[in-house]
Amino acid sequence: MKKPSISRRKFLGKAATVGAAGIVIPSIISSCARGAGKKIPAVSWLDQAPDGPVLKAGVIGCGGRGTGAAINFLNAGPNLQITALGDTFRDRVDNCRFNILKEKGQEVPEDNCFTGFDAFQKVIESDVDIVILAAPPFFRPEHLAAAVSARKHIFAEKPVCVDPAGARSVMATALRAKEMDLTIVTGTQRRHQRNYVANYQQIAQGLIGDIVSANAYWCGGKLWHRDANKDWSEMEWMIRNWVNWTWLSGDHIVEQHVHNLDVINWFTGSHPVKAVGMGSRQRRVTGDQFDNFSIDFVFENGMHLHSMCRQINGCWNSVSERIQGSKGYSNCIDAIYDPEGEEIWKYDYPLDEEGKPSSAKMMDPYVQEHIDMVTAIRNGKPFNELENTAVSTLCAIMGRISAYTGKETTWDEIMNSDLKLGPKVFEFGPVDIPKDVPVAGEAYVPPANT
Repeated sequence: MKKPSISRRKFLGKAATVGAAGIVIPSIISSCARGAGKKIPAVSWLDQAPDGPVLKAGVIGCGGRGTGAAINFLNAGPNLQITALGDTFRDRVDNCRFNILKEKGQEVPEDNCFTGFDAFQKVIESDVDIVILAAPPFFRPEHLAAAVSARKHIFAEKPVCVDPAGARSVMATALRAKEMDLTIVTGTQRRHQRNYVANYQQIAQGLIGDIVSANAYWCGGKLWHRDANKDWSEMEWMIRNWVNWTWLSGDHIVEQHVHNLDVINWFTGSHPVKAVGMGSRQRRVTGDQFDNFSIDFVFENGMHLHSMCRQINGCWNSVSERIQGSKGYSNCIDAIYDPEGEEIWKYDYPLDEEGKPSSAKMMDPYVQEHIDMVTAIRNGKPFNELENTAVSTLCAIMGRISAYTGKETTWDEIMNSDLKLGPKVFEFGPVDIPKDVPVAGEAYVPPANT
């Protein structure tokens, strides 16, 4: 007899009532309509934000990405300061503080350096104008809600959640932020990358006709991991090793590949409505995640997106997107081709010292997104990327659940799922959650001898 090796309920959850979210969520936040003759507004890029009164920012999550985002913010224009730091662990606060002083000559006051599970609230309460959210993604919905409640502008790293319950929370927070005219940038820096934006504009105006299919890849090598330490509790080890645990990161299809999925959603002005996928764990040595996924996403109009992501050394690598249209195709970043493969558009890169086009001379999109945020705040023209990123994150979650279960998973199922990952109690000690690695489908049982 065949027995299920996992419960689909475990990875998807049961249906939640609409009241659990408190809001009715639209199916997509659409981009500009595509089509021949459509005029897409030109983007006026700034190489730095305009001057103005001092804007003070606090960093929540002081690891490598939080520290990098702090430096990016300080590089965005004049009169910008980092005035508060918060993290679960003191060593991360100290490292971030040291690097800000070393790189930018700013010293964060000791009185504004906070540690522990409540450090985020102390940063928000420390008289900052902006909060930079870069803690592990599990914490993002709570941190976003607290920052918006305090009427702070936000830079939040992607992904913005790890489960359907978190996604609905973030979508509700996005709507509240819009009502308050808050600016929120969400770390999907390709939307602030000049070549991507120029390419999008060409496709939005119909240069390749109707989009009929797409591919998205984040195939690369292994990321880092942390071995257990006798001086750490299980909770501390998990948080320090967060990129290897699904409850903290969402698995790499959510934590990393969301970038590529967001590009496809952006360029199509839509999102998938179902997913059929597979994945496995081949080389990963810690945590409970897969190290490869292959997902067939299907859009409402029947269009298919093939998504591949992998974190295994020694394999074919690509971090890219491709969109096929009825009149041509594009790599989404800087080139468009006709059906025969002849280039019909190329991004005009700035020139290097030898007079040759160079992508290295283009504005760093990790800085550009902060320039755009500060410019919006100082000019009183808020924009809010949070709902778009929540939709893209939920698409990645839909793909993860399909691969974990081996079953088709639909948008309606995950939008109505009560699935919420992680422990109920946060304290330094054992972590009461399942830690087994998912195994999709049913175990094979050979037929009995007769």
